[in-house]
Amino acid sequence: MRDGRITRDQALAHARAIVEAVDLPVSADLESGFGKTPEDVVQTYSEAAAIGLVGATIEDATPGRSRDKPLFDIGEATERVAAAAEATGKLDFPFVLTARAEGFLRGSTDLDDVIRRLQAYEKAGARVLMAPGLPDLASVEKVCAAISKPFNFMVGIPGKSFSVAQLEQAGVRRISLATSLYRAAMGGLIAAAREIKDGETFGYVDTSLSSAELAGFMRE
Repeated sequence: MRDGRITRDQALAHARAIVEAVDLPVSADLESGFGKTPEDVVQTYSEAAAIGLVGATIEDATPGRSRDKPLFDIGEATERVAAAAEATGKLDFPFVLTARAEGFLRGSTDLDDVIRRLQAYEKAGARVLMAPGLPDLASVEKVCAAISKPFNFMVGIPGKSFSVAQLEQAGVRRISLATSLYRAAMGGLIAAAREIKDGETFGYVDTSLSSAELAGFMRE
């Protein structure tokens, strides 16, 4: 399903399946909180905690990625972050709420606006902050210097993904991979399929994991 099209019930059902399948803590992408009002946001994050999630994101992009209004106004976006923080702050375990300023992904490339938004979300109760799509390390460093809560850098955009050492030096405290591993895996699958179709050869087999290697990896 395309990004921005999933419903709250679908997202939470998917998250519950992952929570029940693994022993690690699970954090979920809950888009902008699923709903028009702060009360809807409270319900989303209350339900998220109830199914076993220990973290989630909330972004300031409008539902459906509207071209006319790709982002919530900063005031409305901050209210939504505050609602999510209120819902998760009452829990009897620490819930890591990550607030995302989506401007650089949605055509609004004003770094000062991104920083103002992140500062507002921090004051509203977010524990971690994100601004996906920052164009360079200088921007990353400027954002990190402007906030006191940990900054999460999203890897996955060609030409805008940097090494752990570079990000650490810039002030980044957490790194997420977005869909980059999935895209890498699908790229390998497509390349292998094209080799079979166009070249009628199977060279990809020589660079693939063996069944035993794959089984060992899964056991680890």
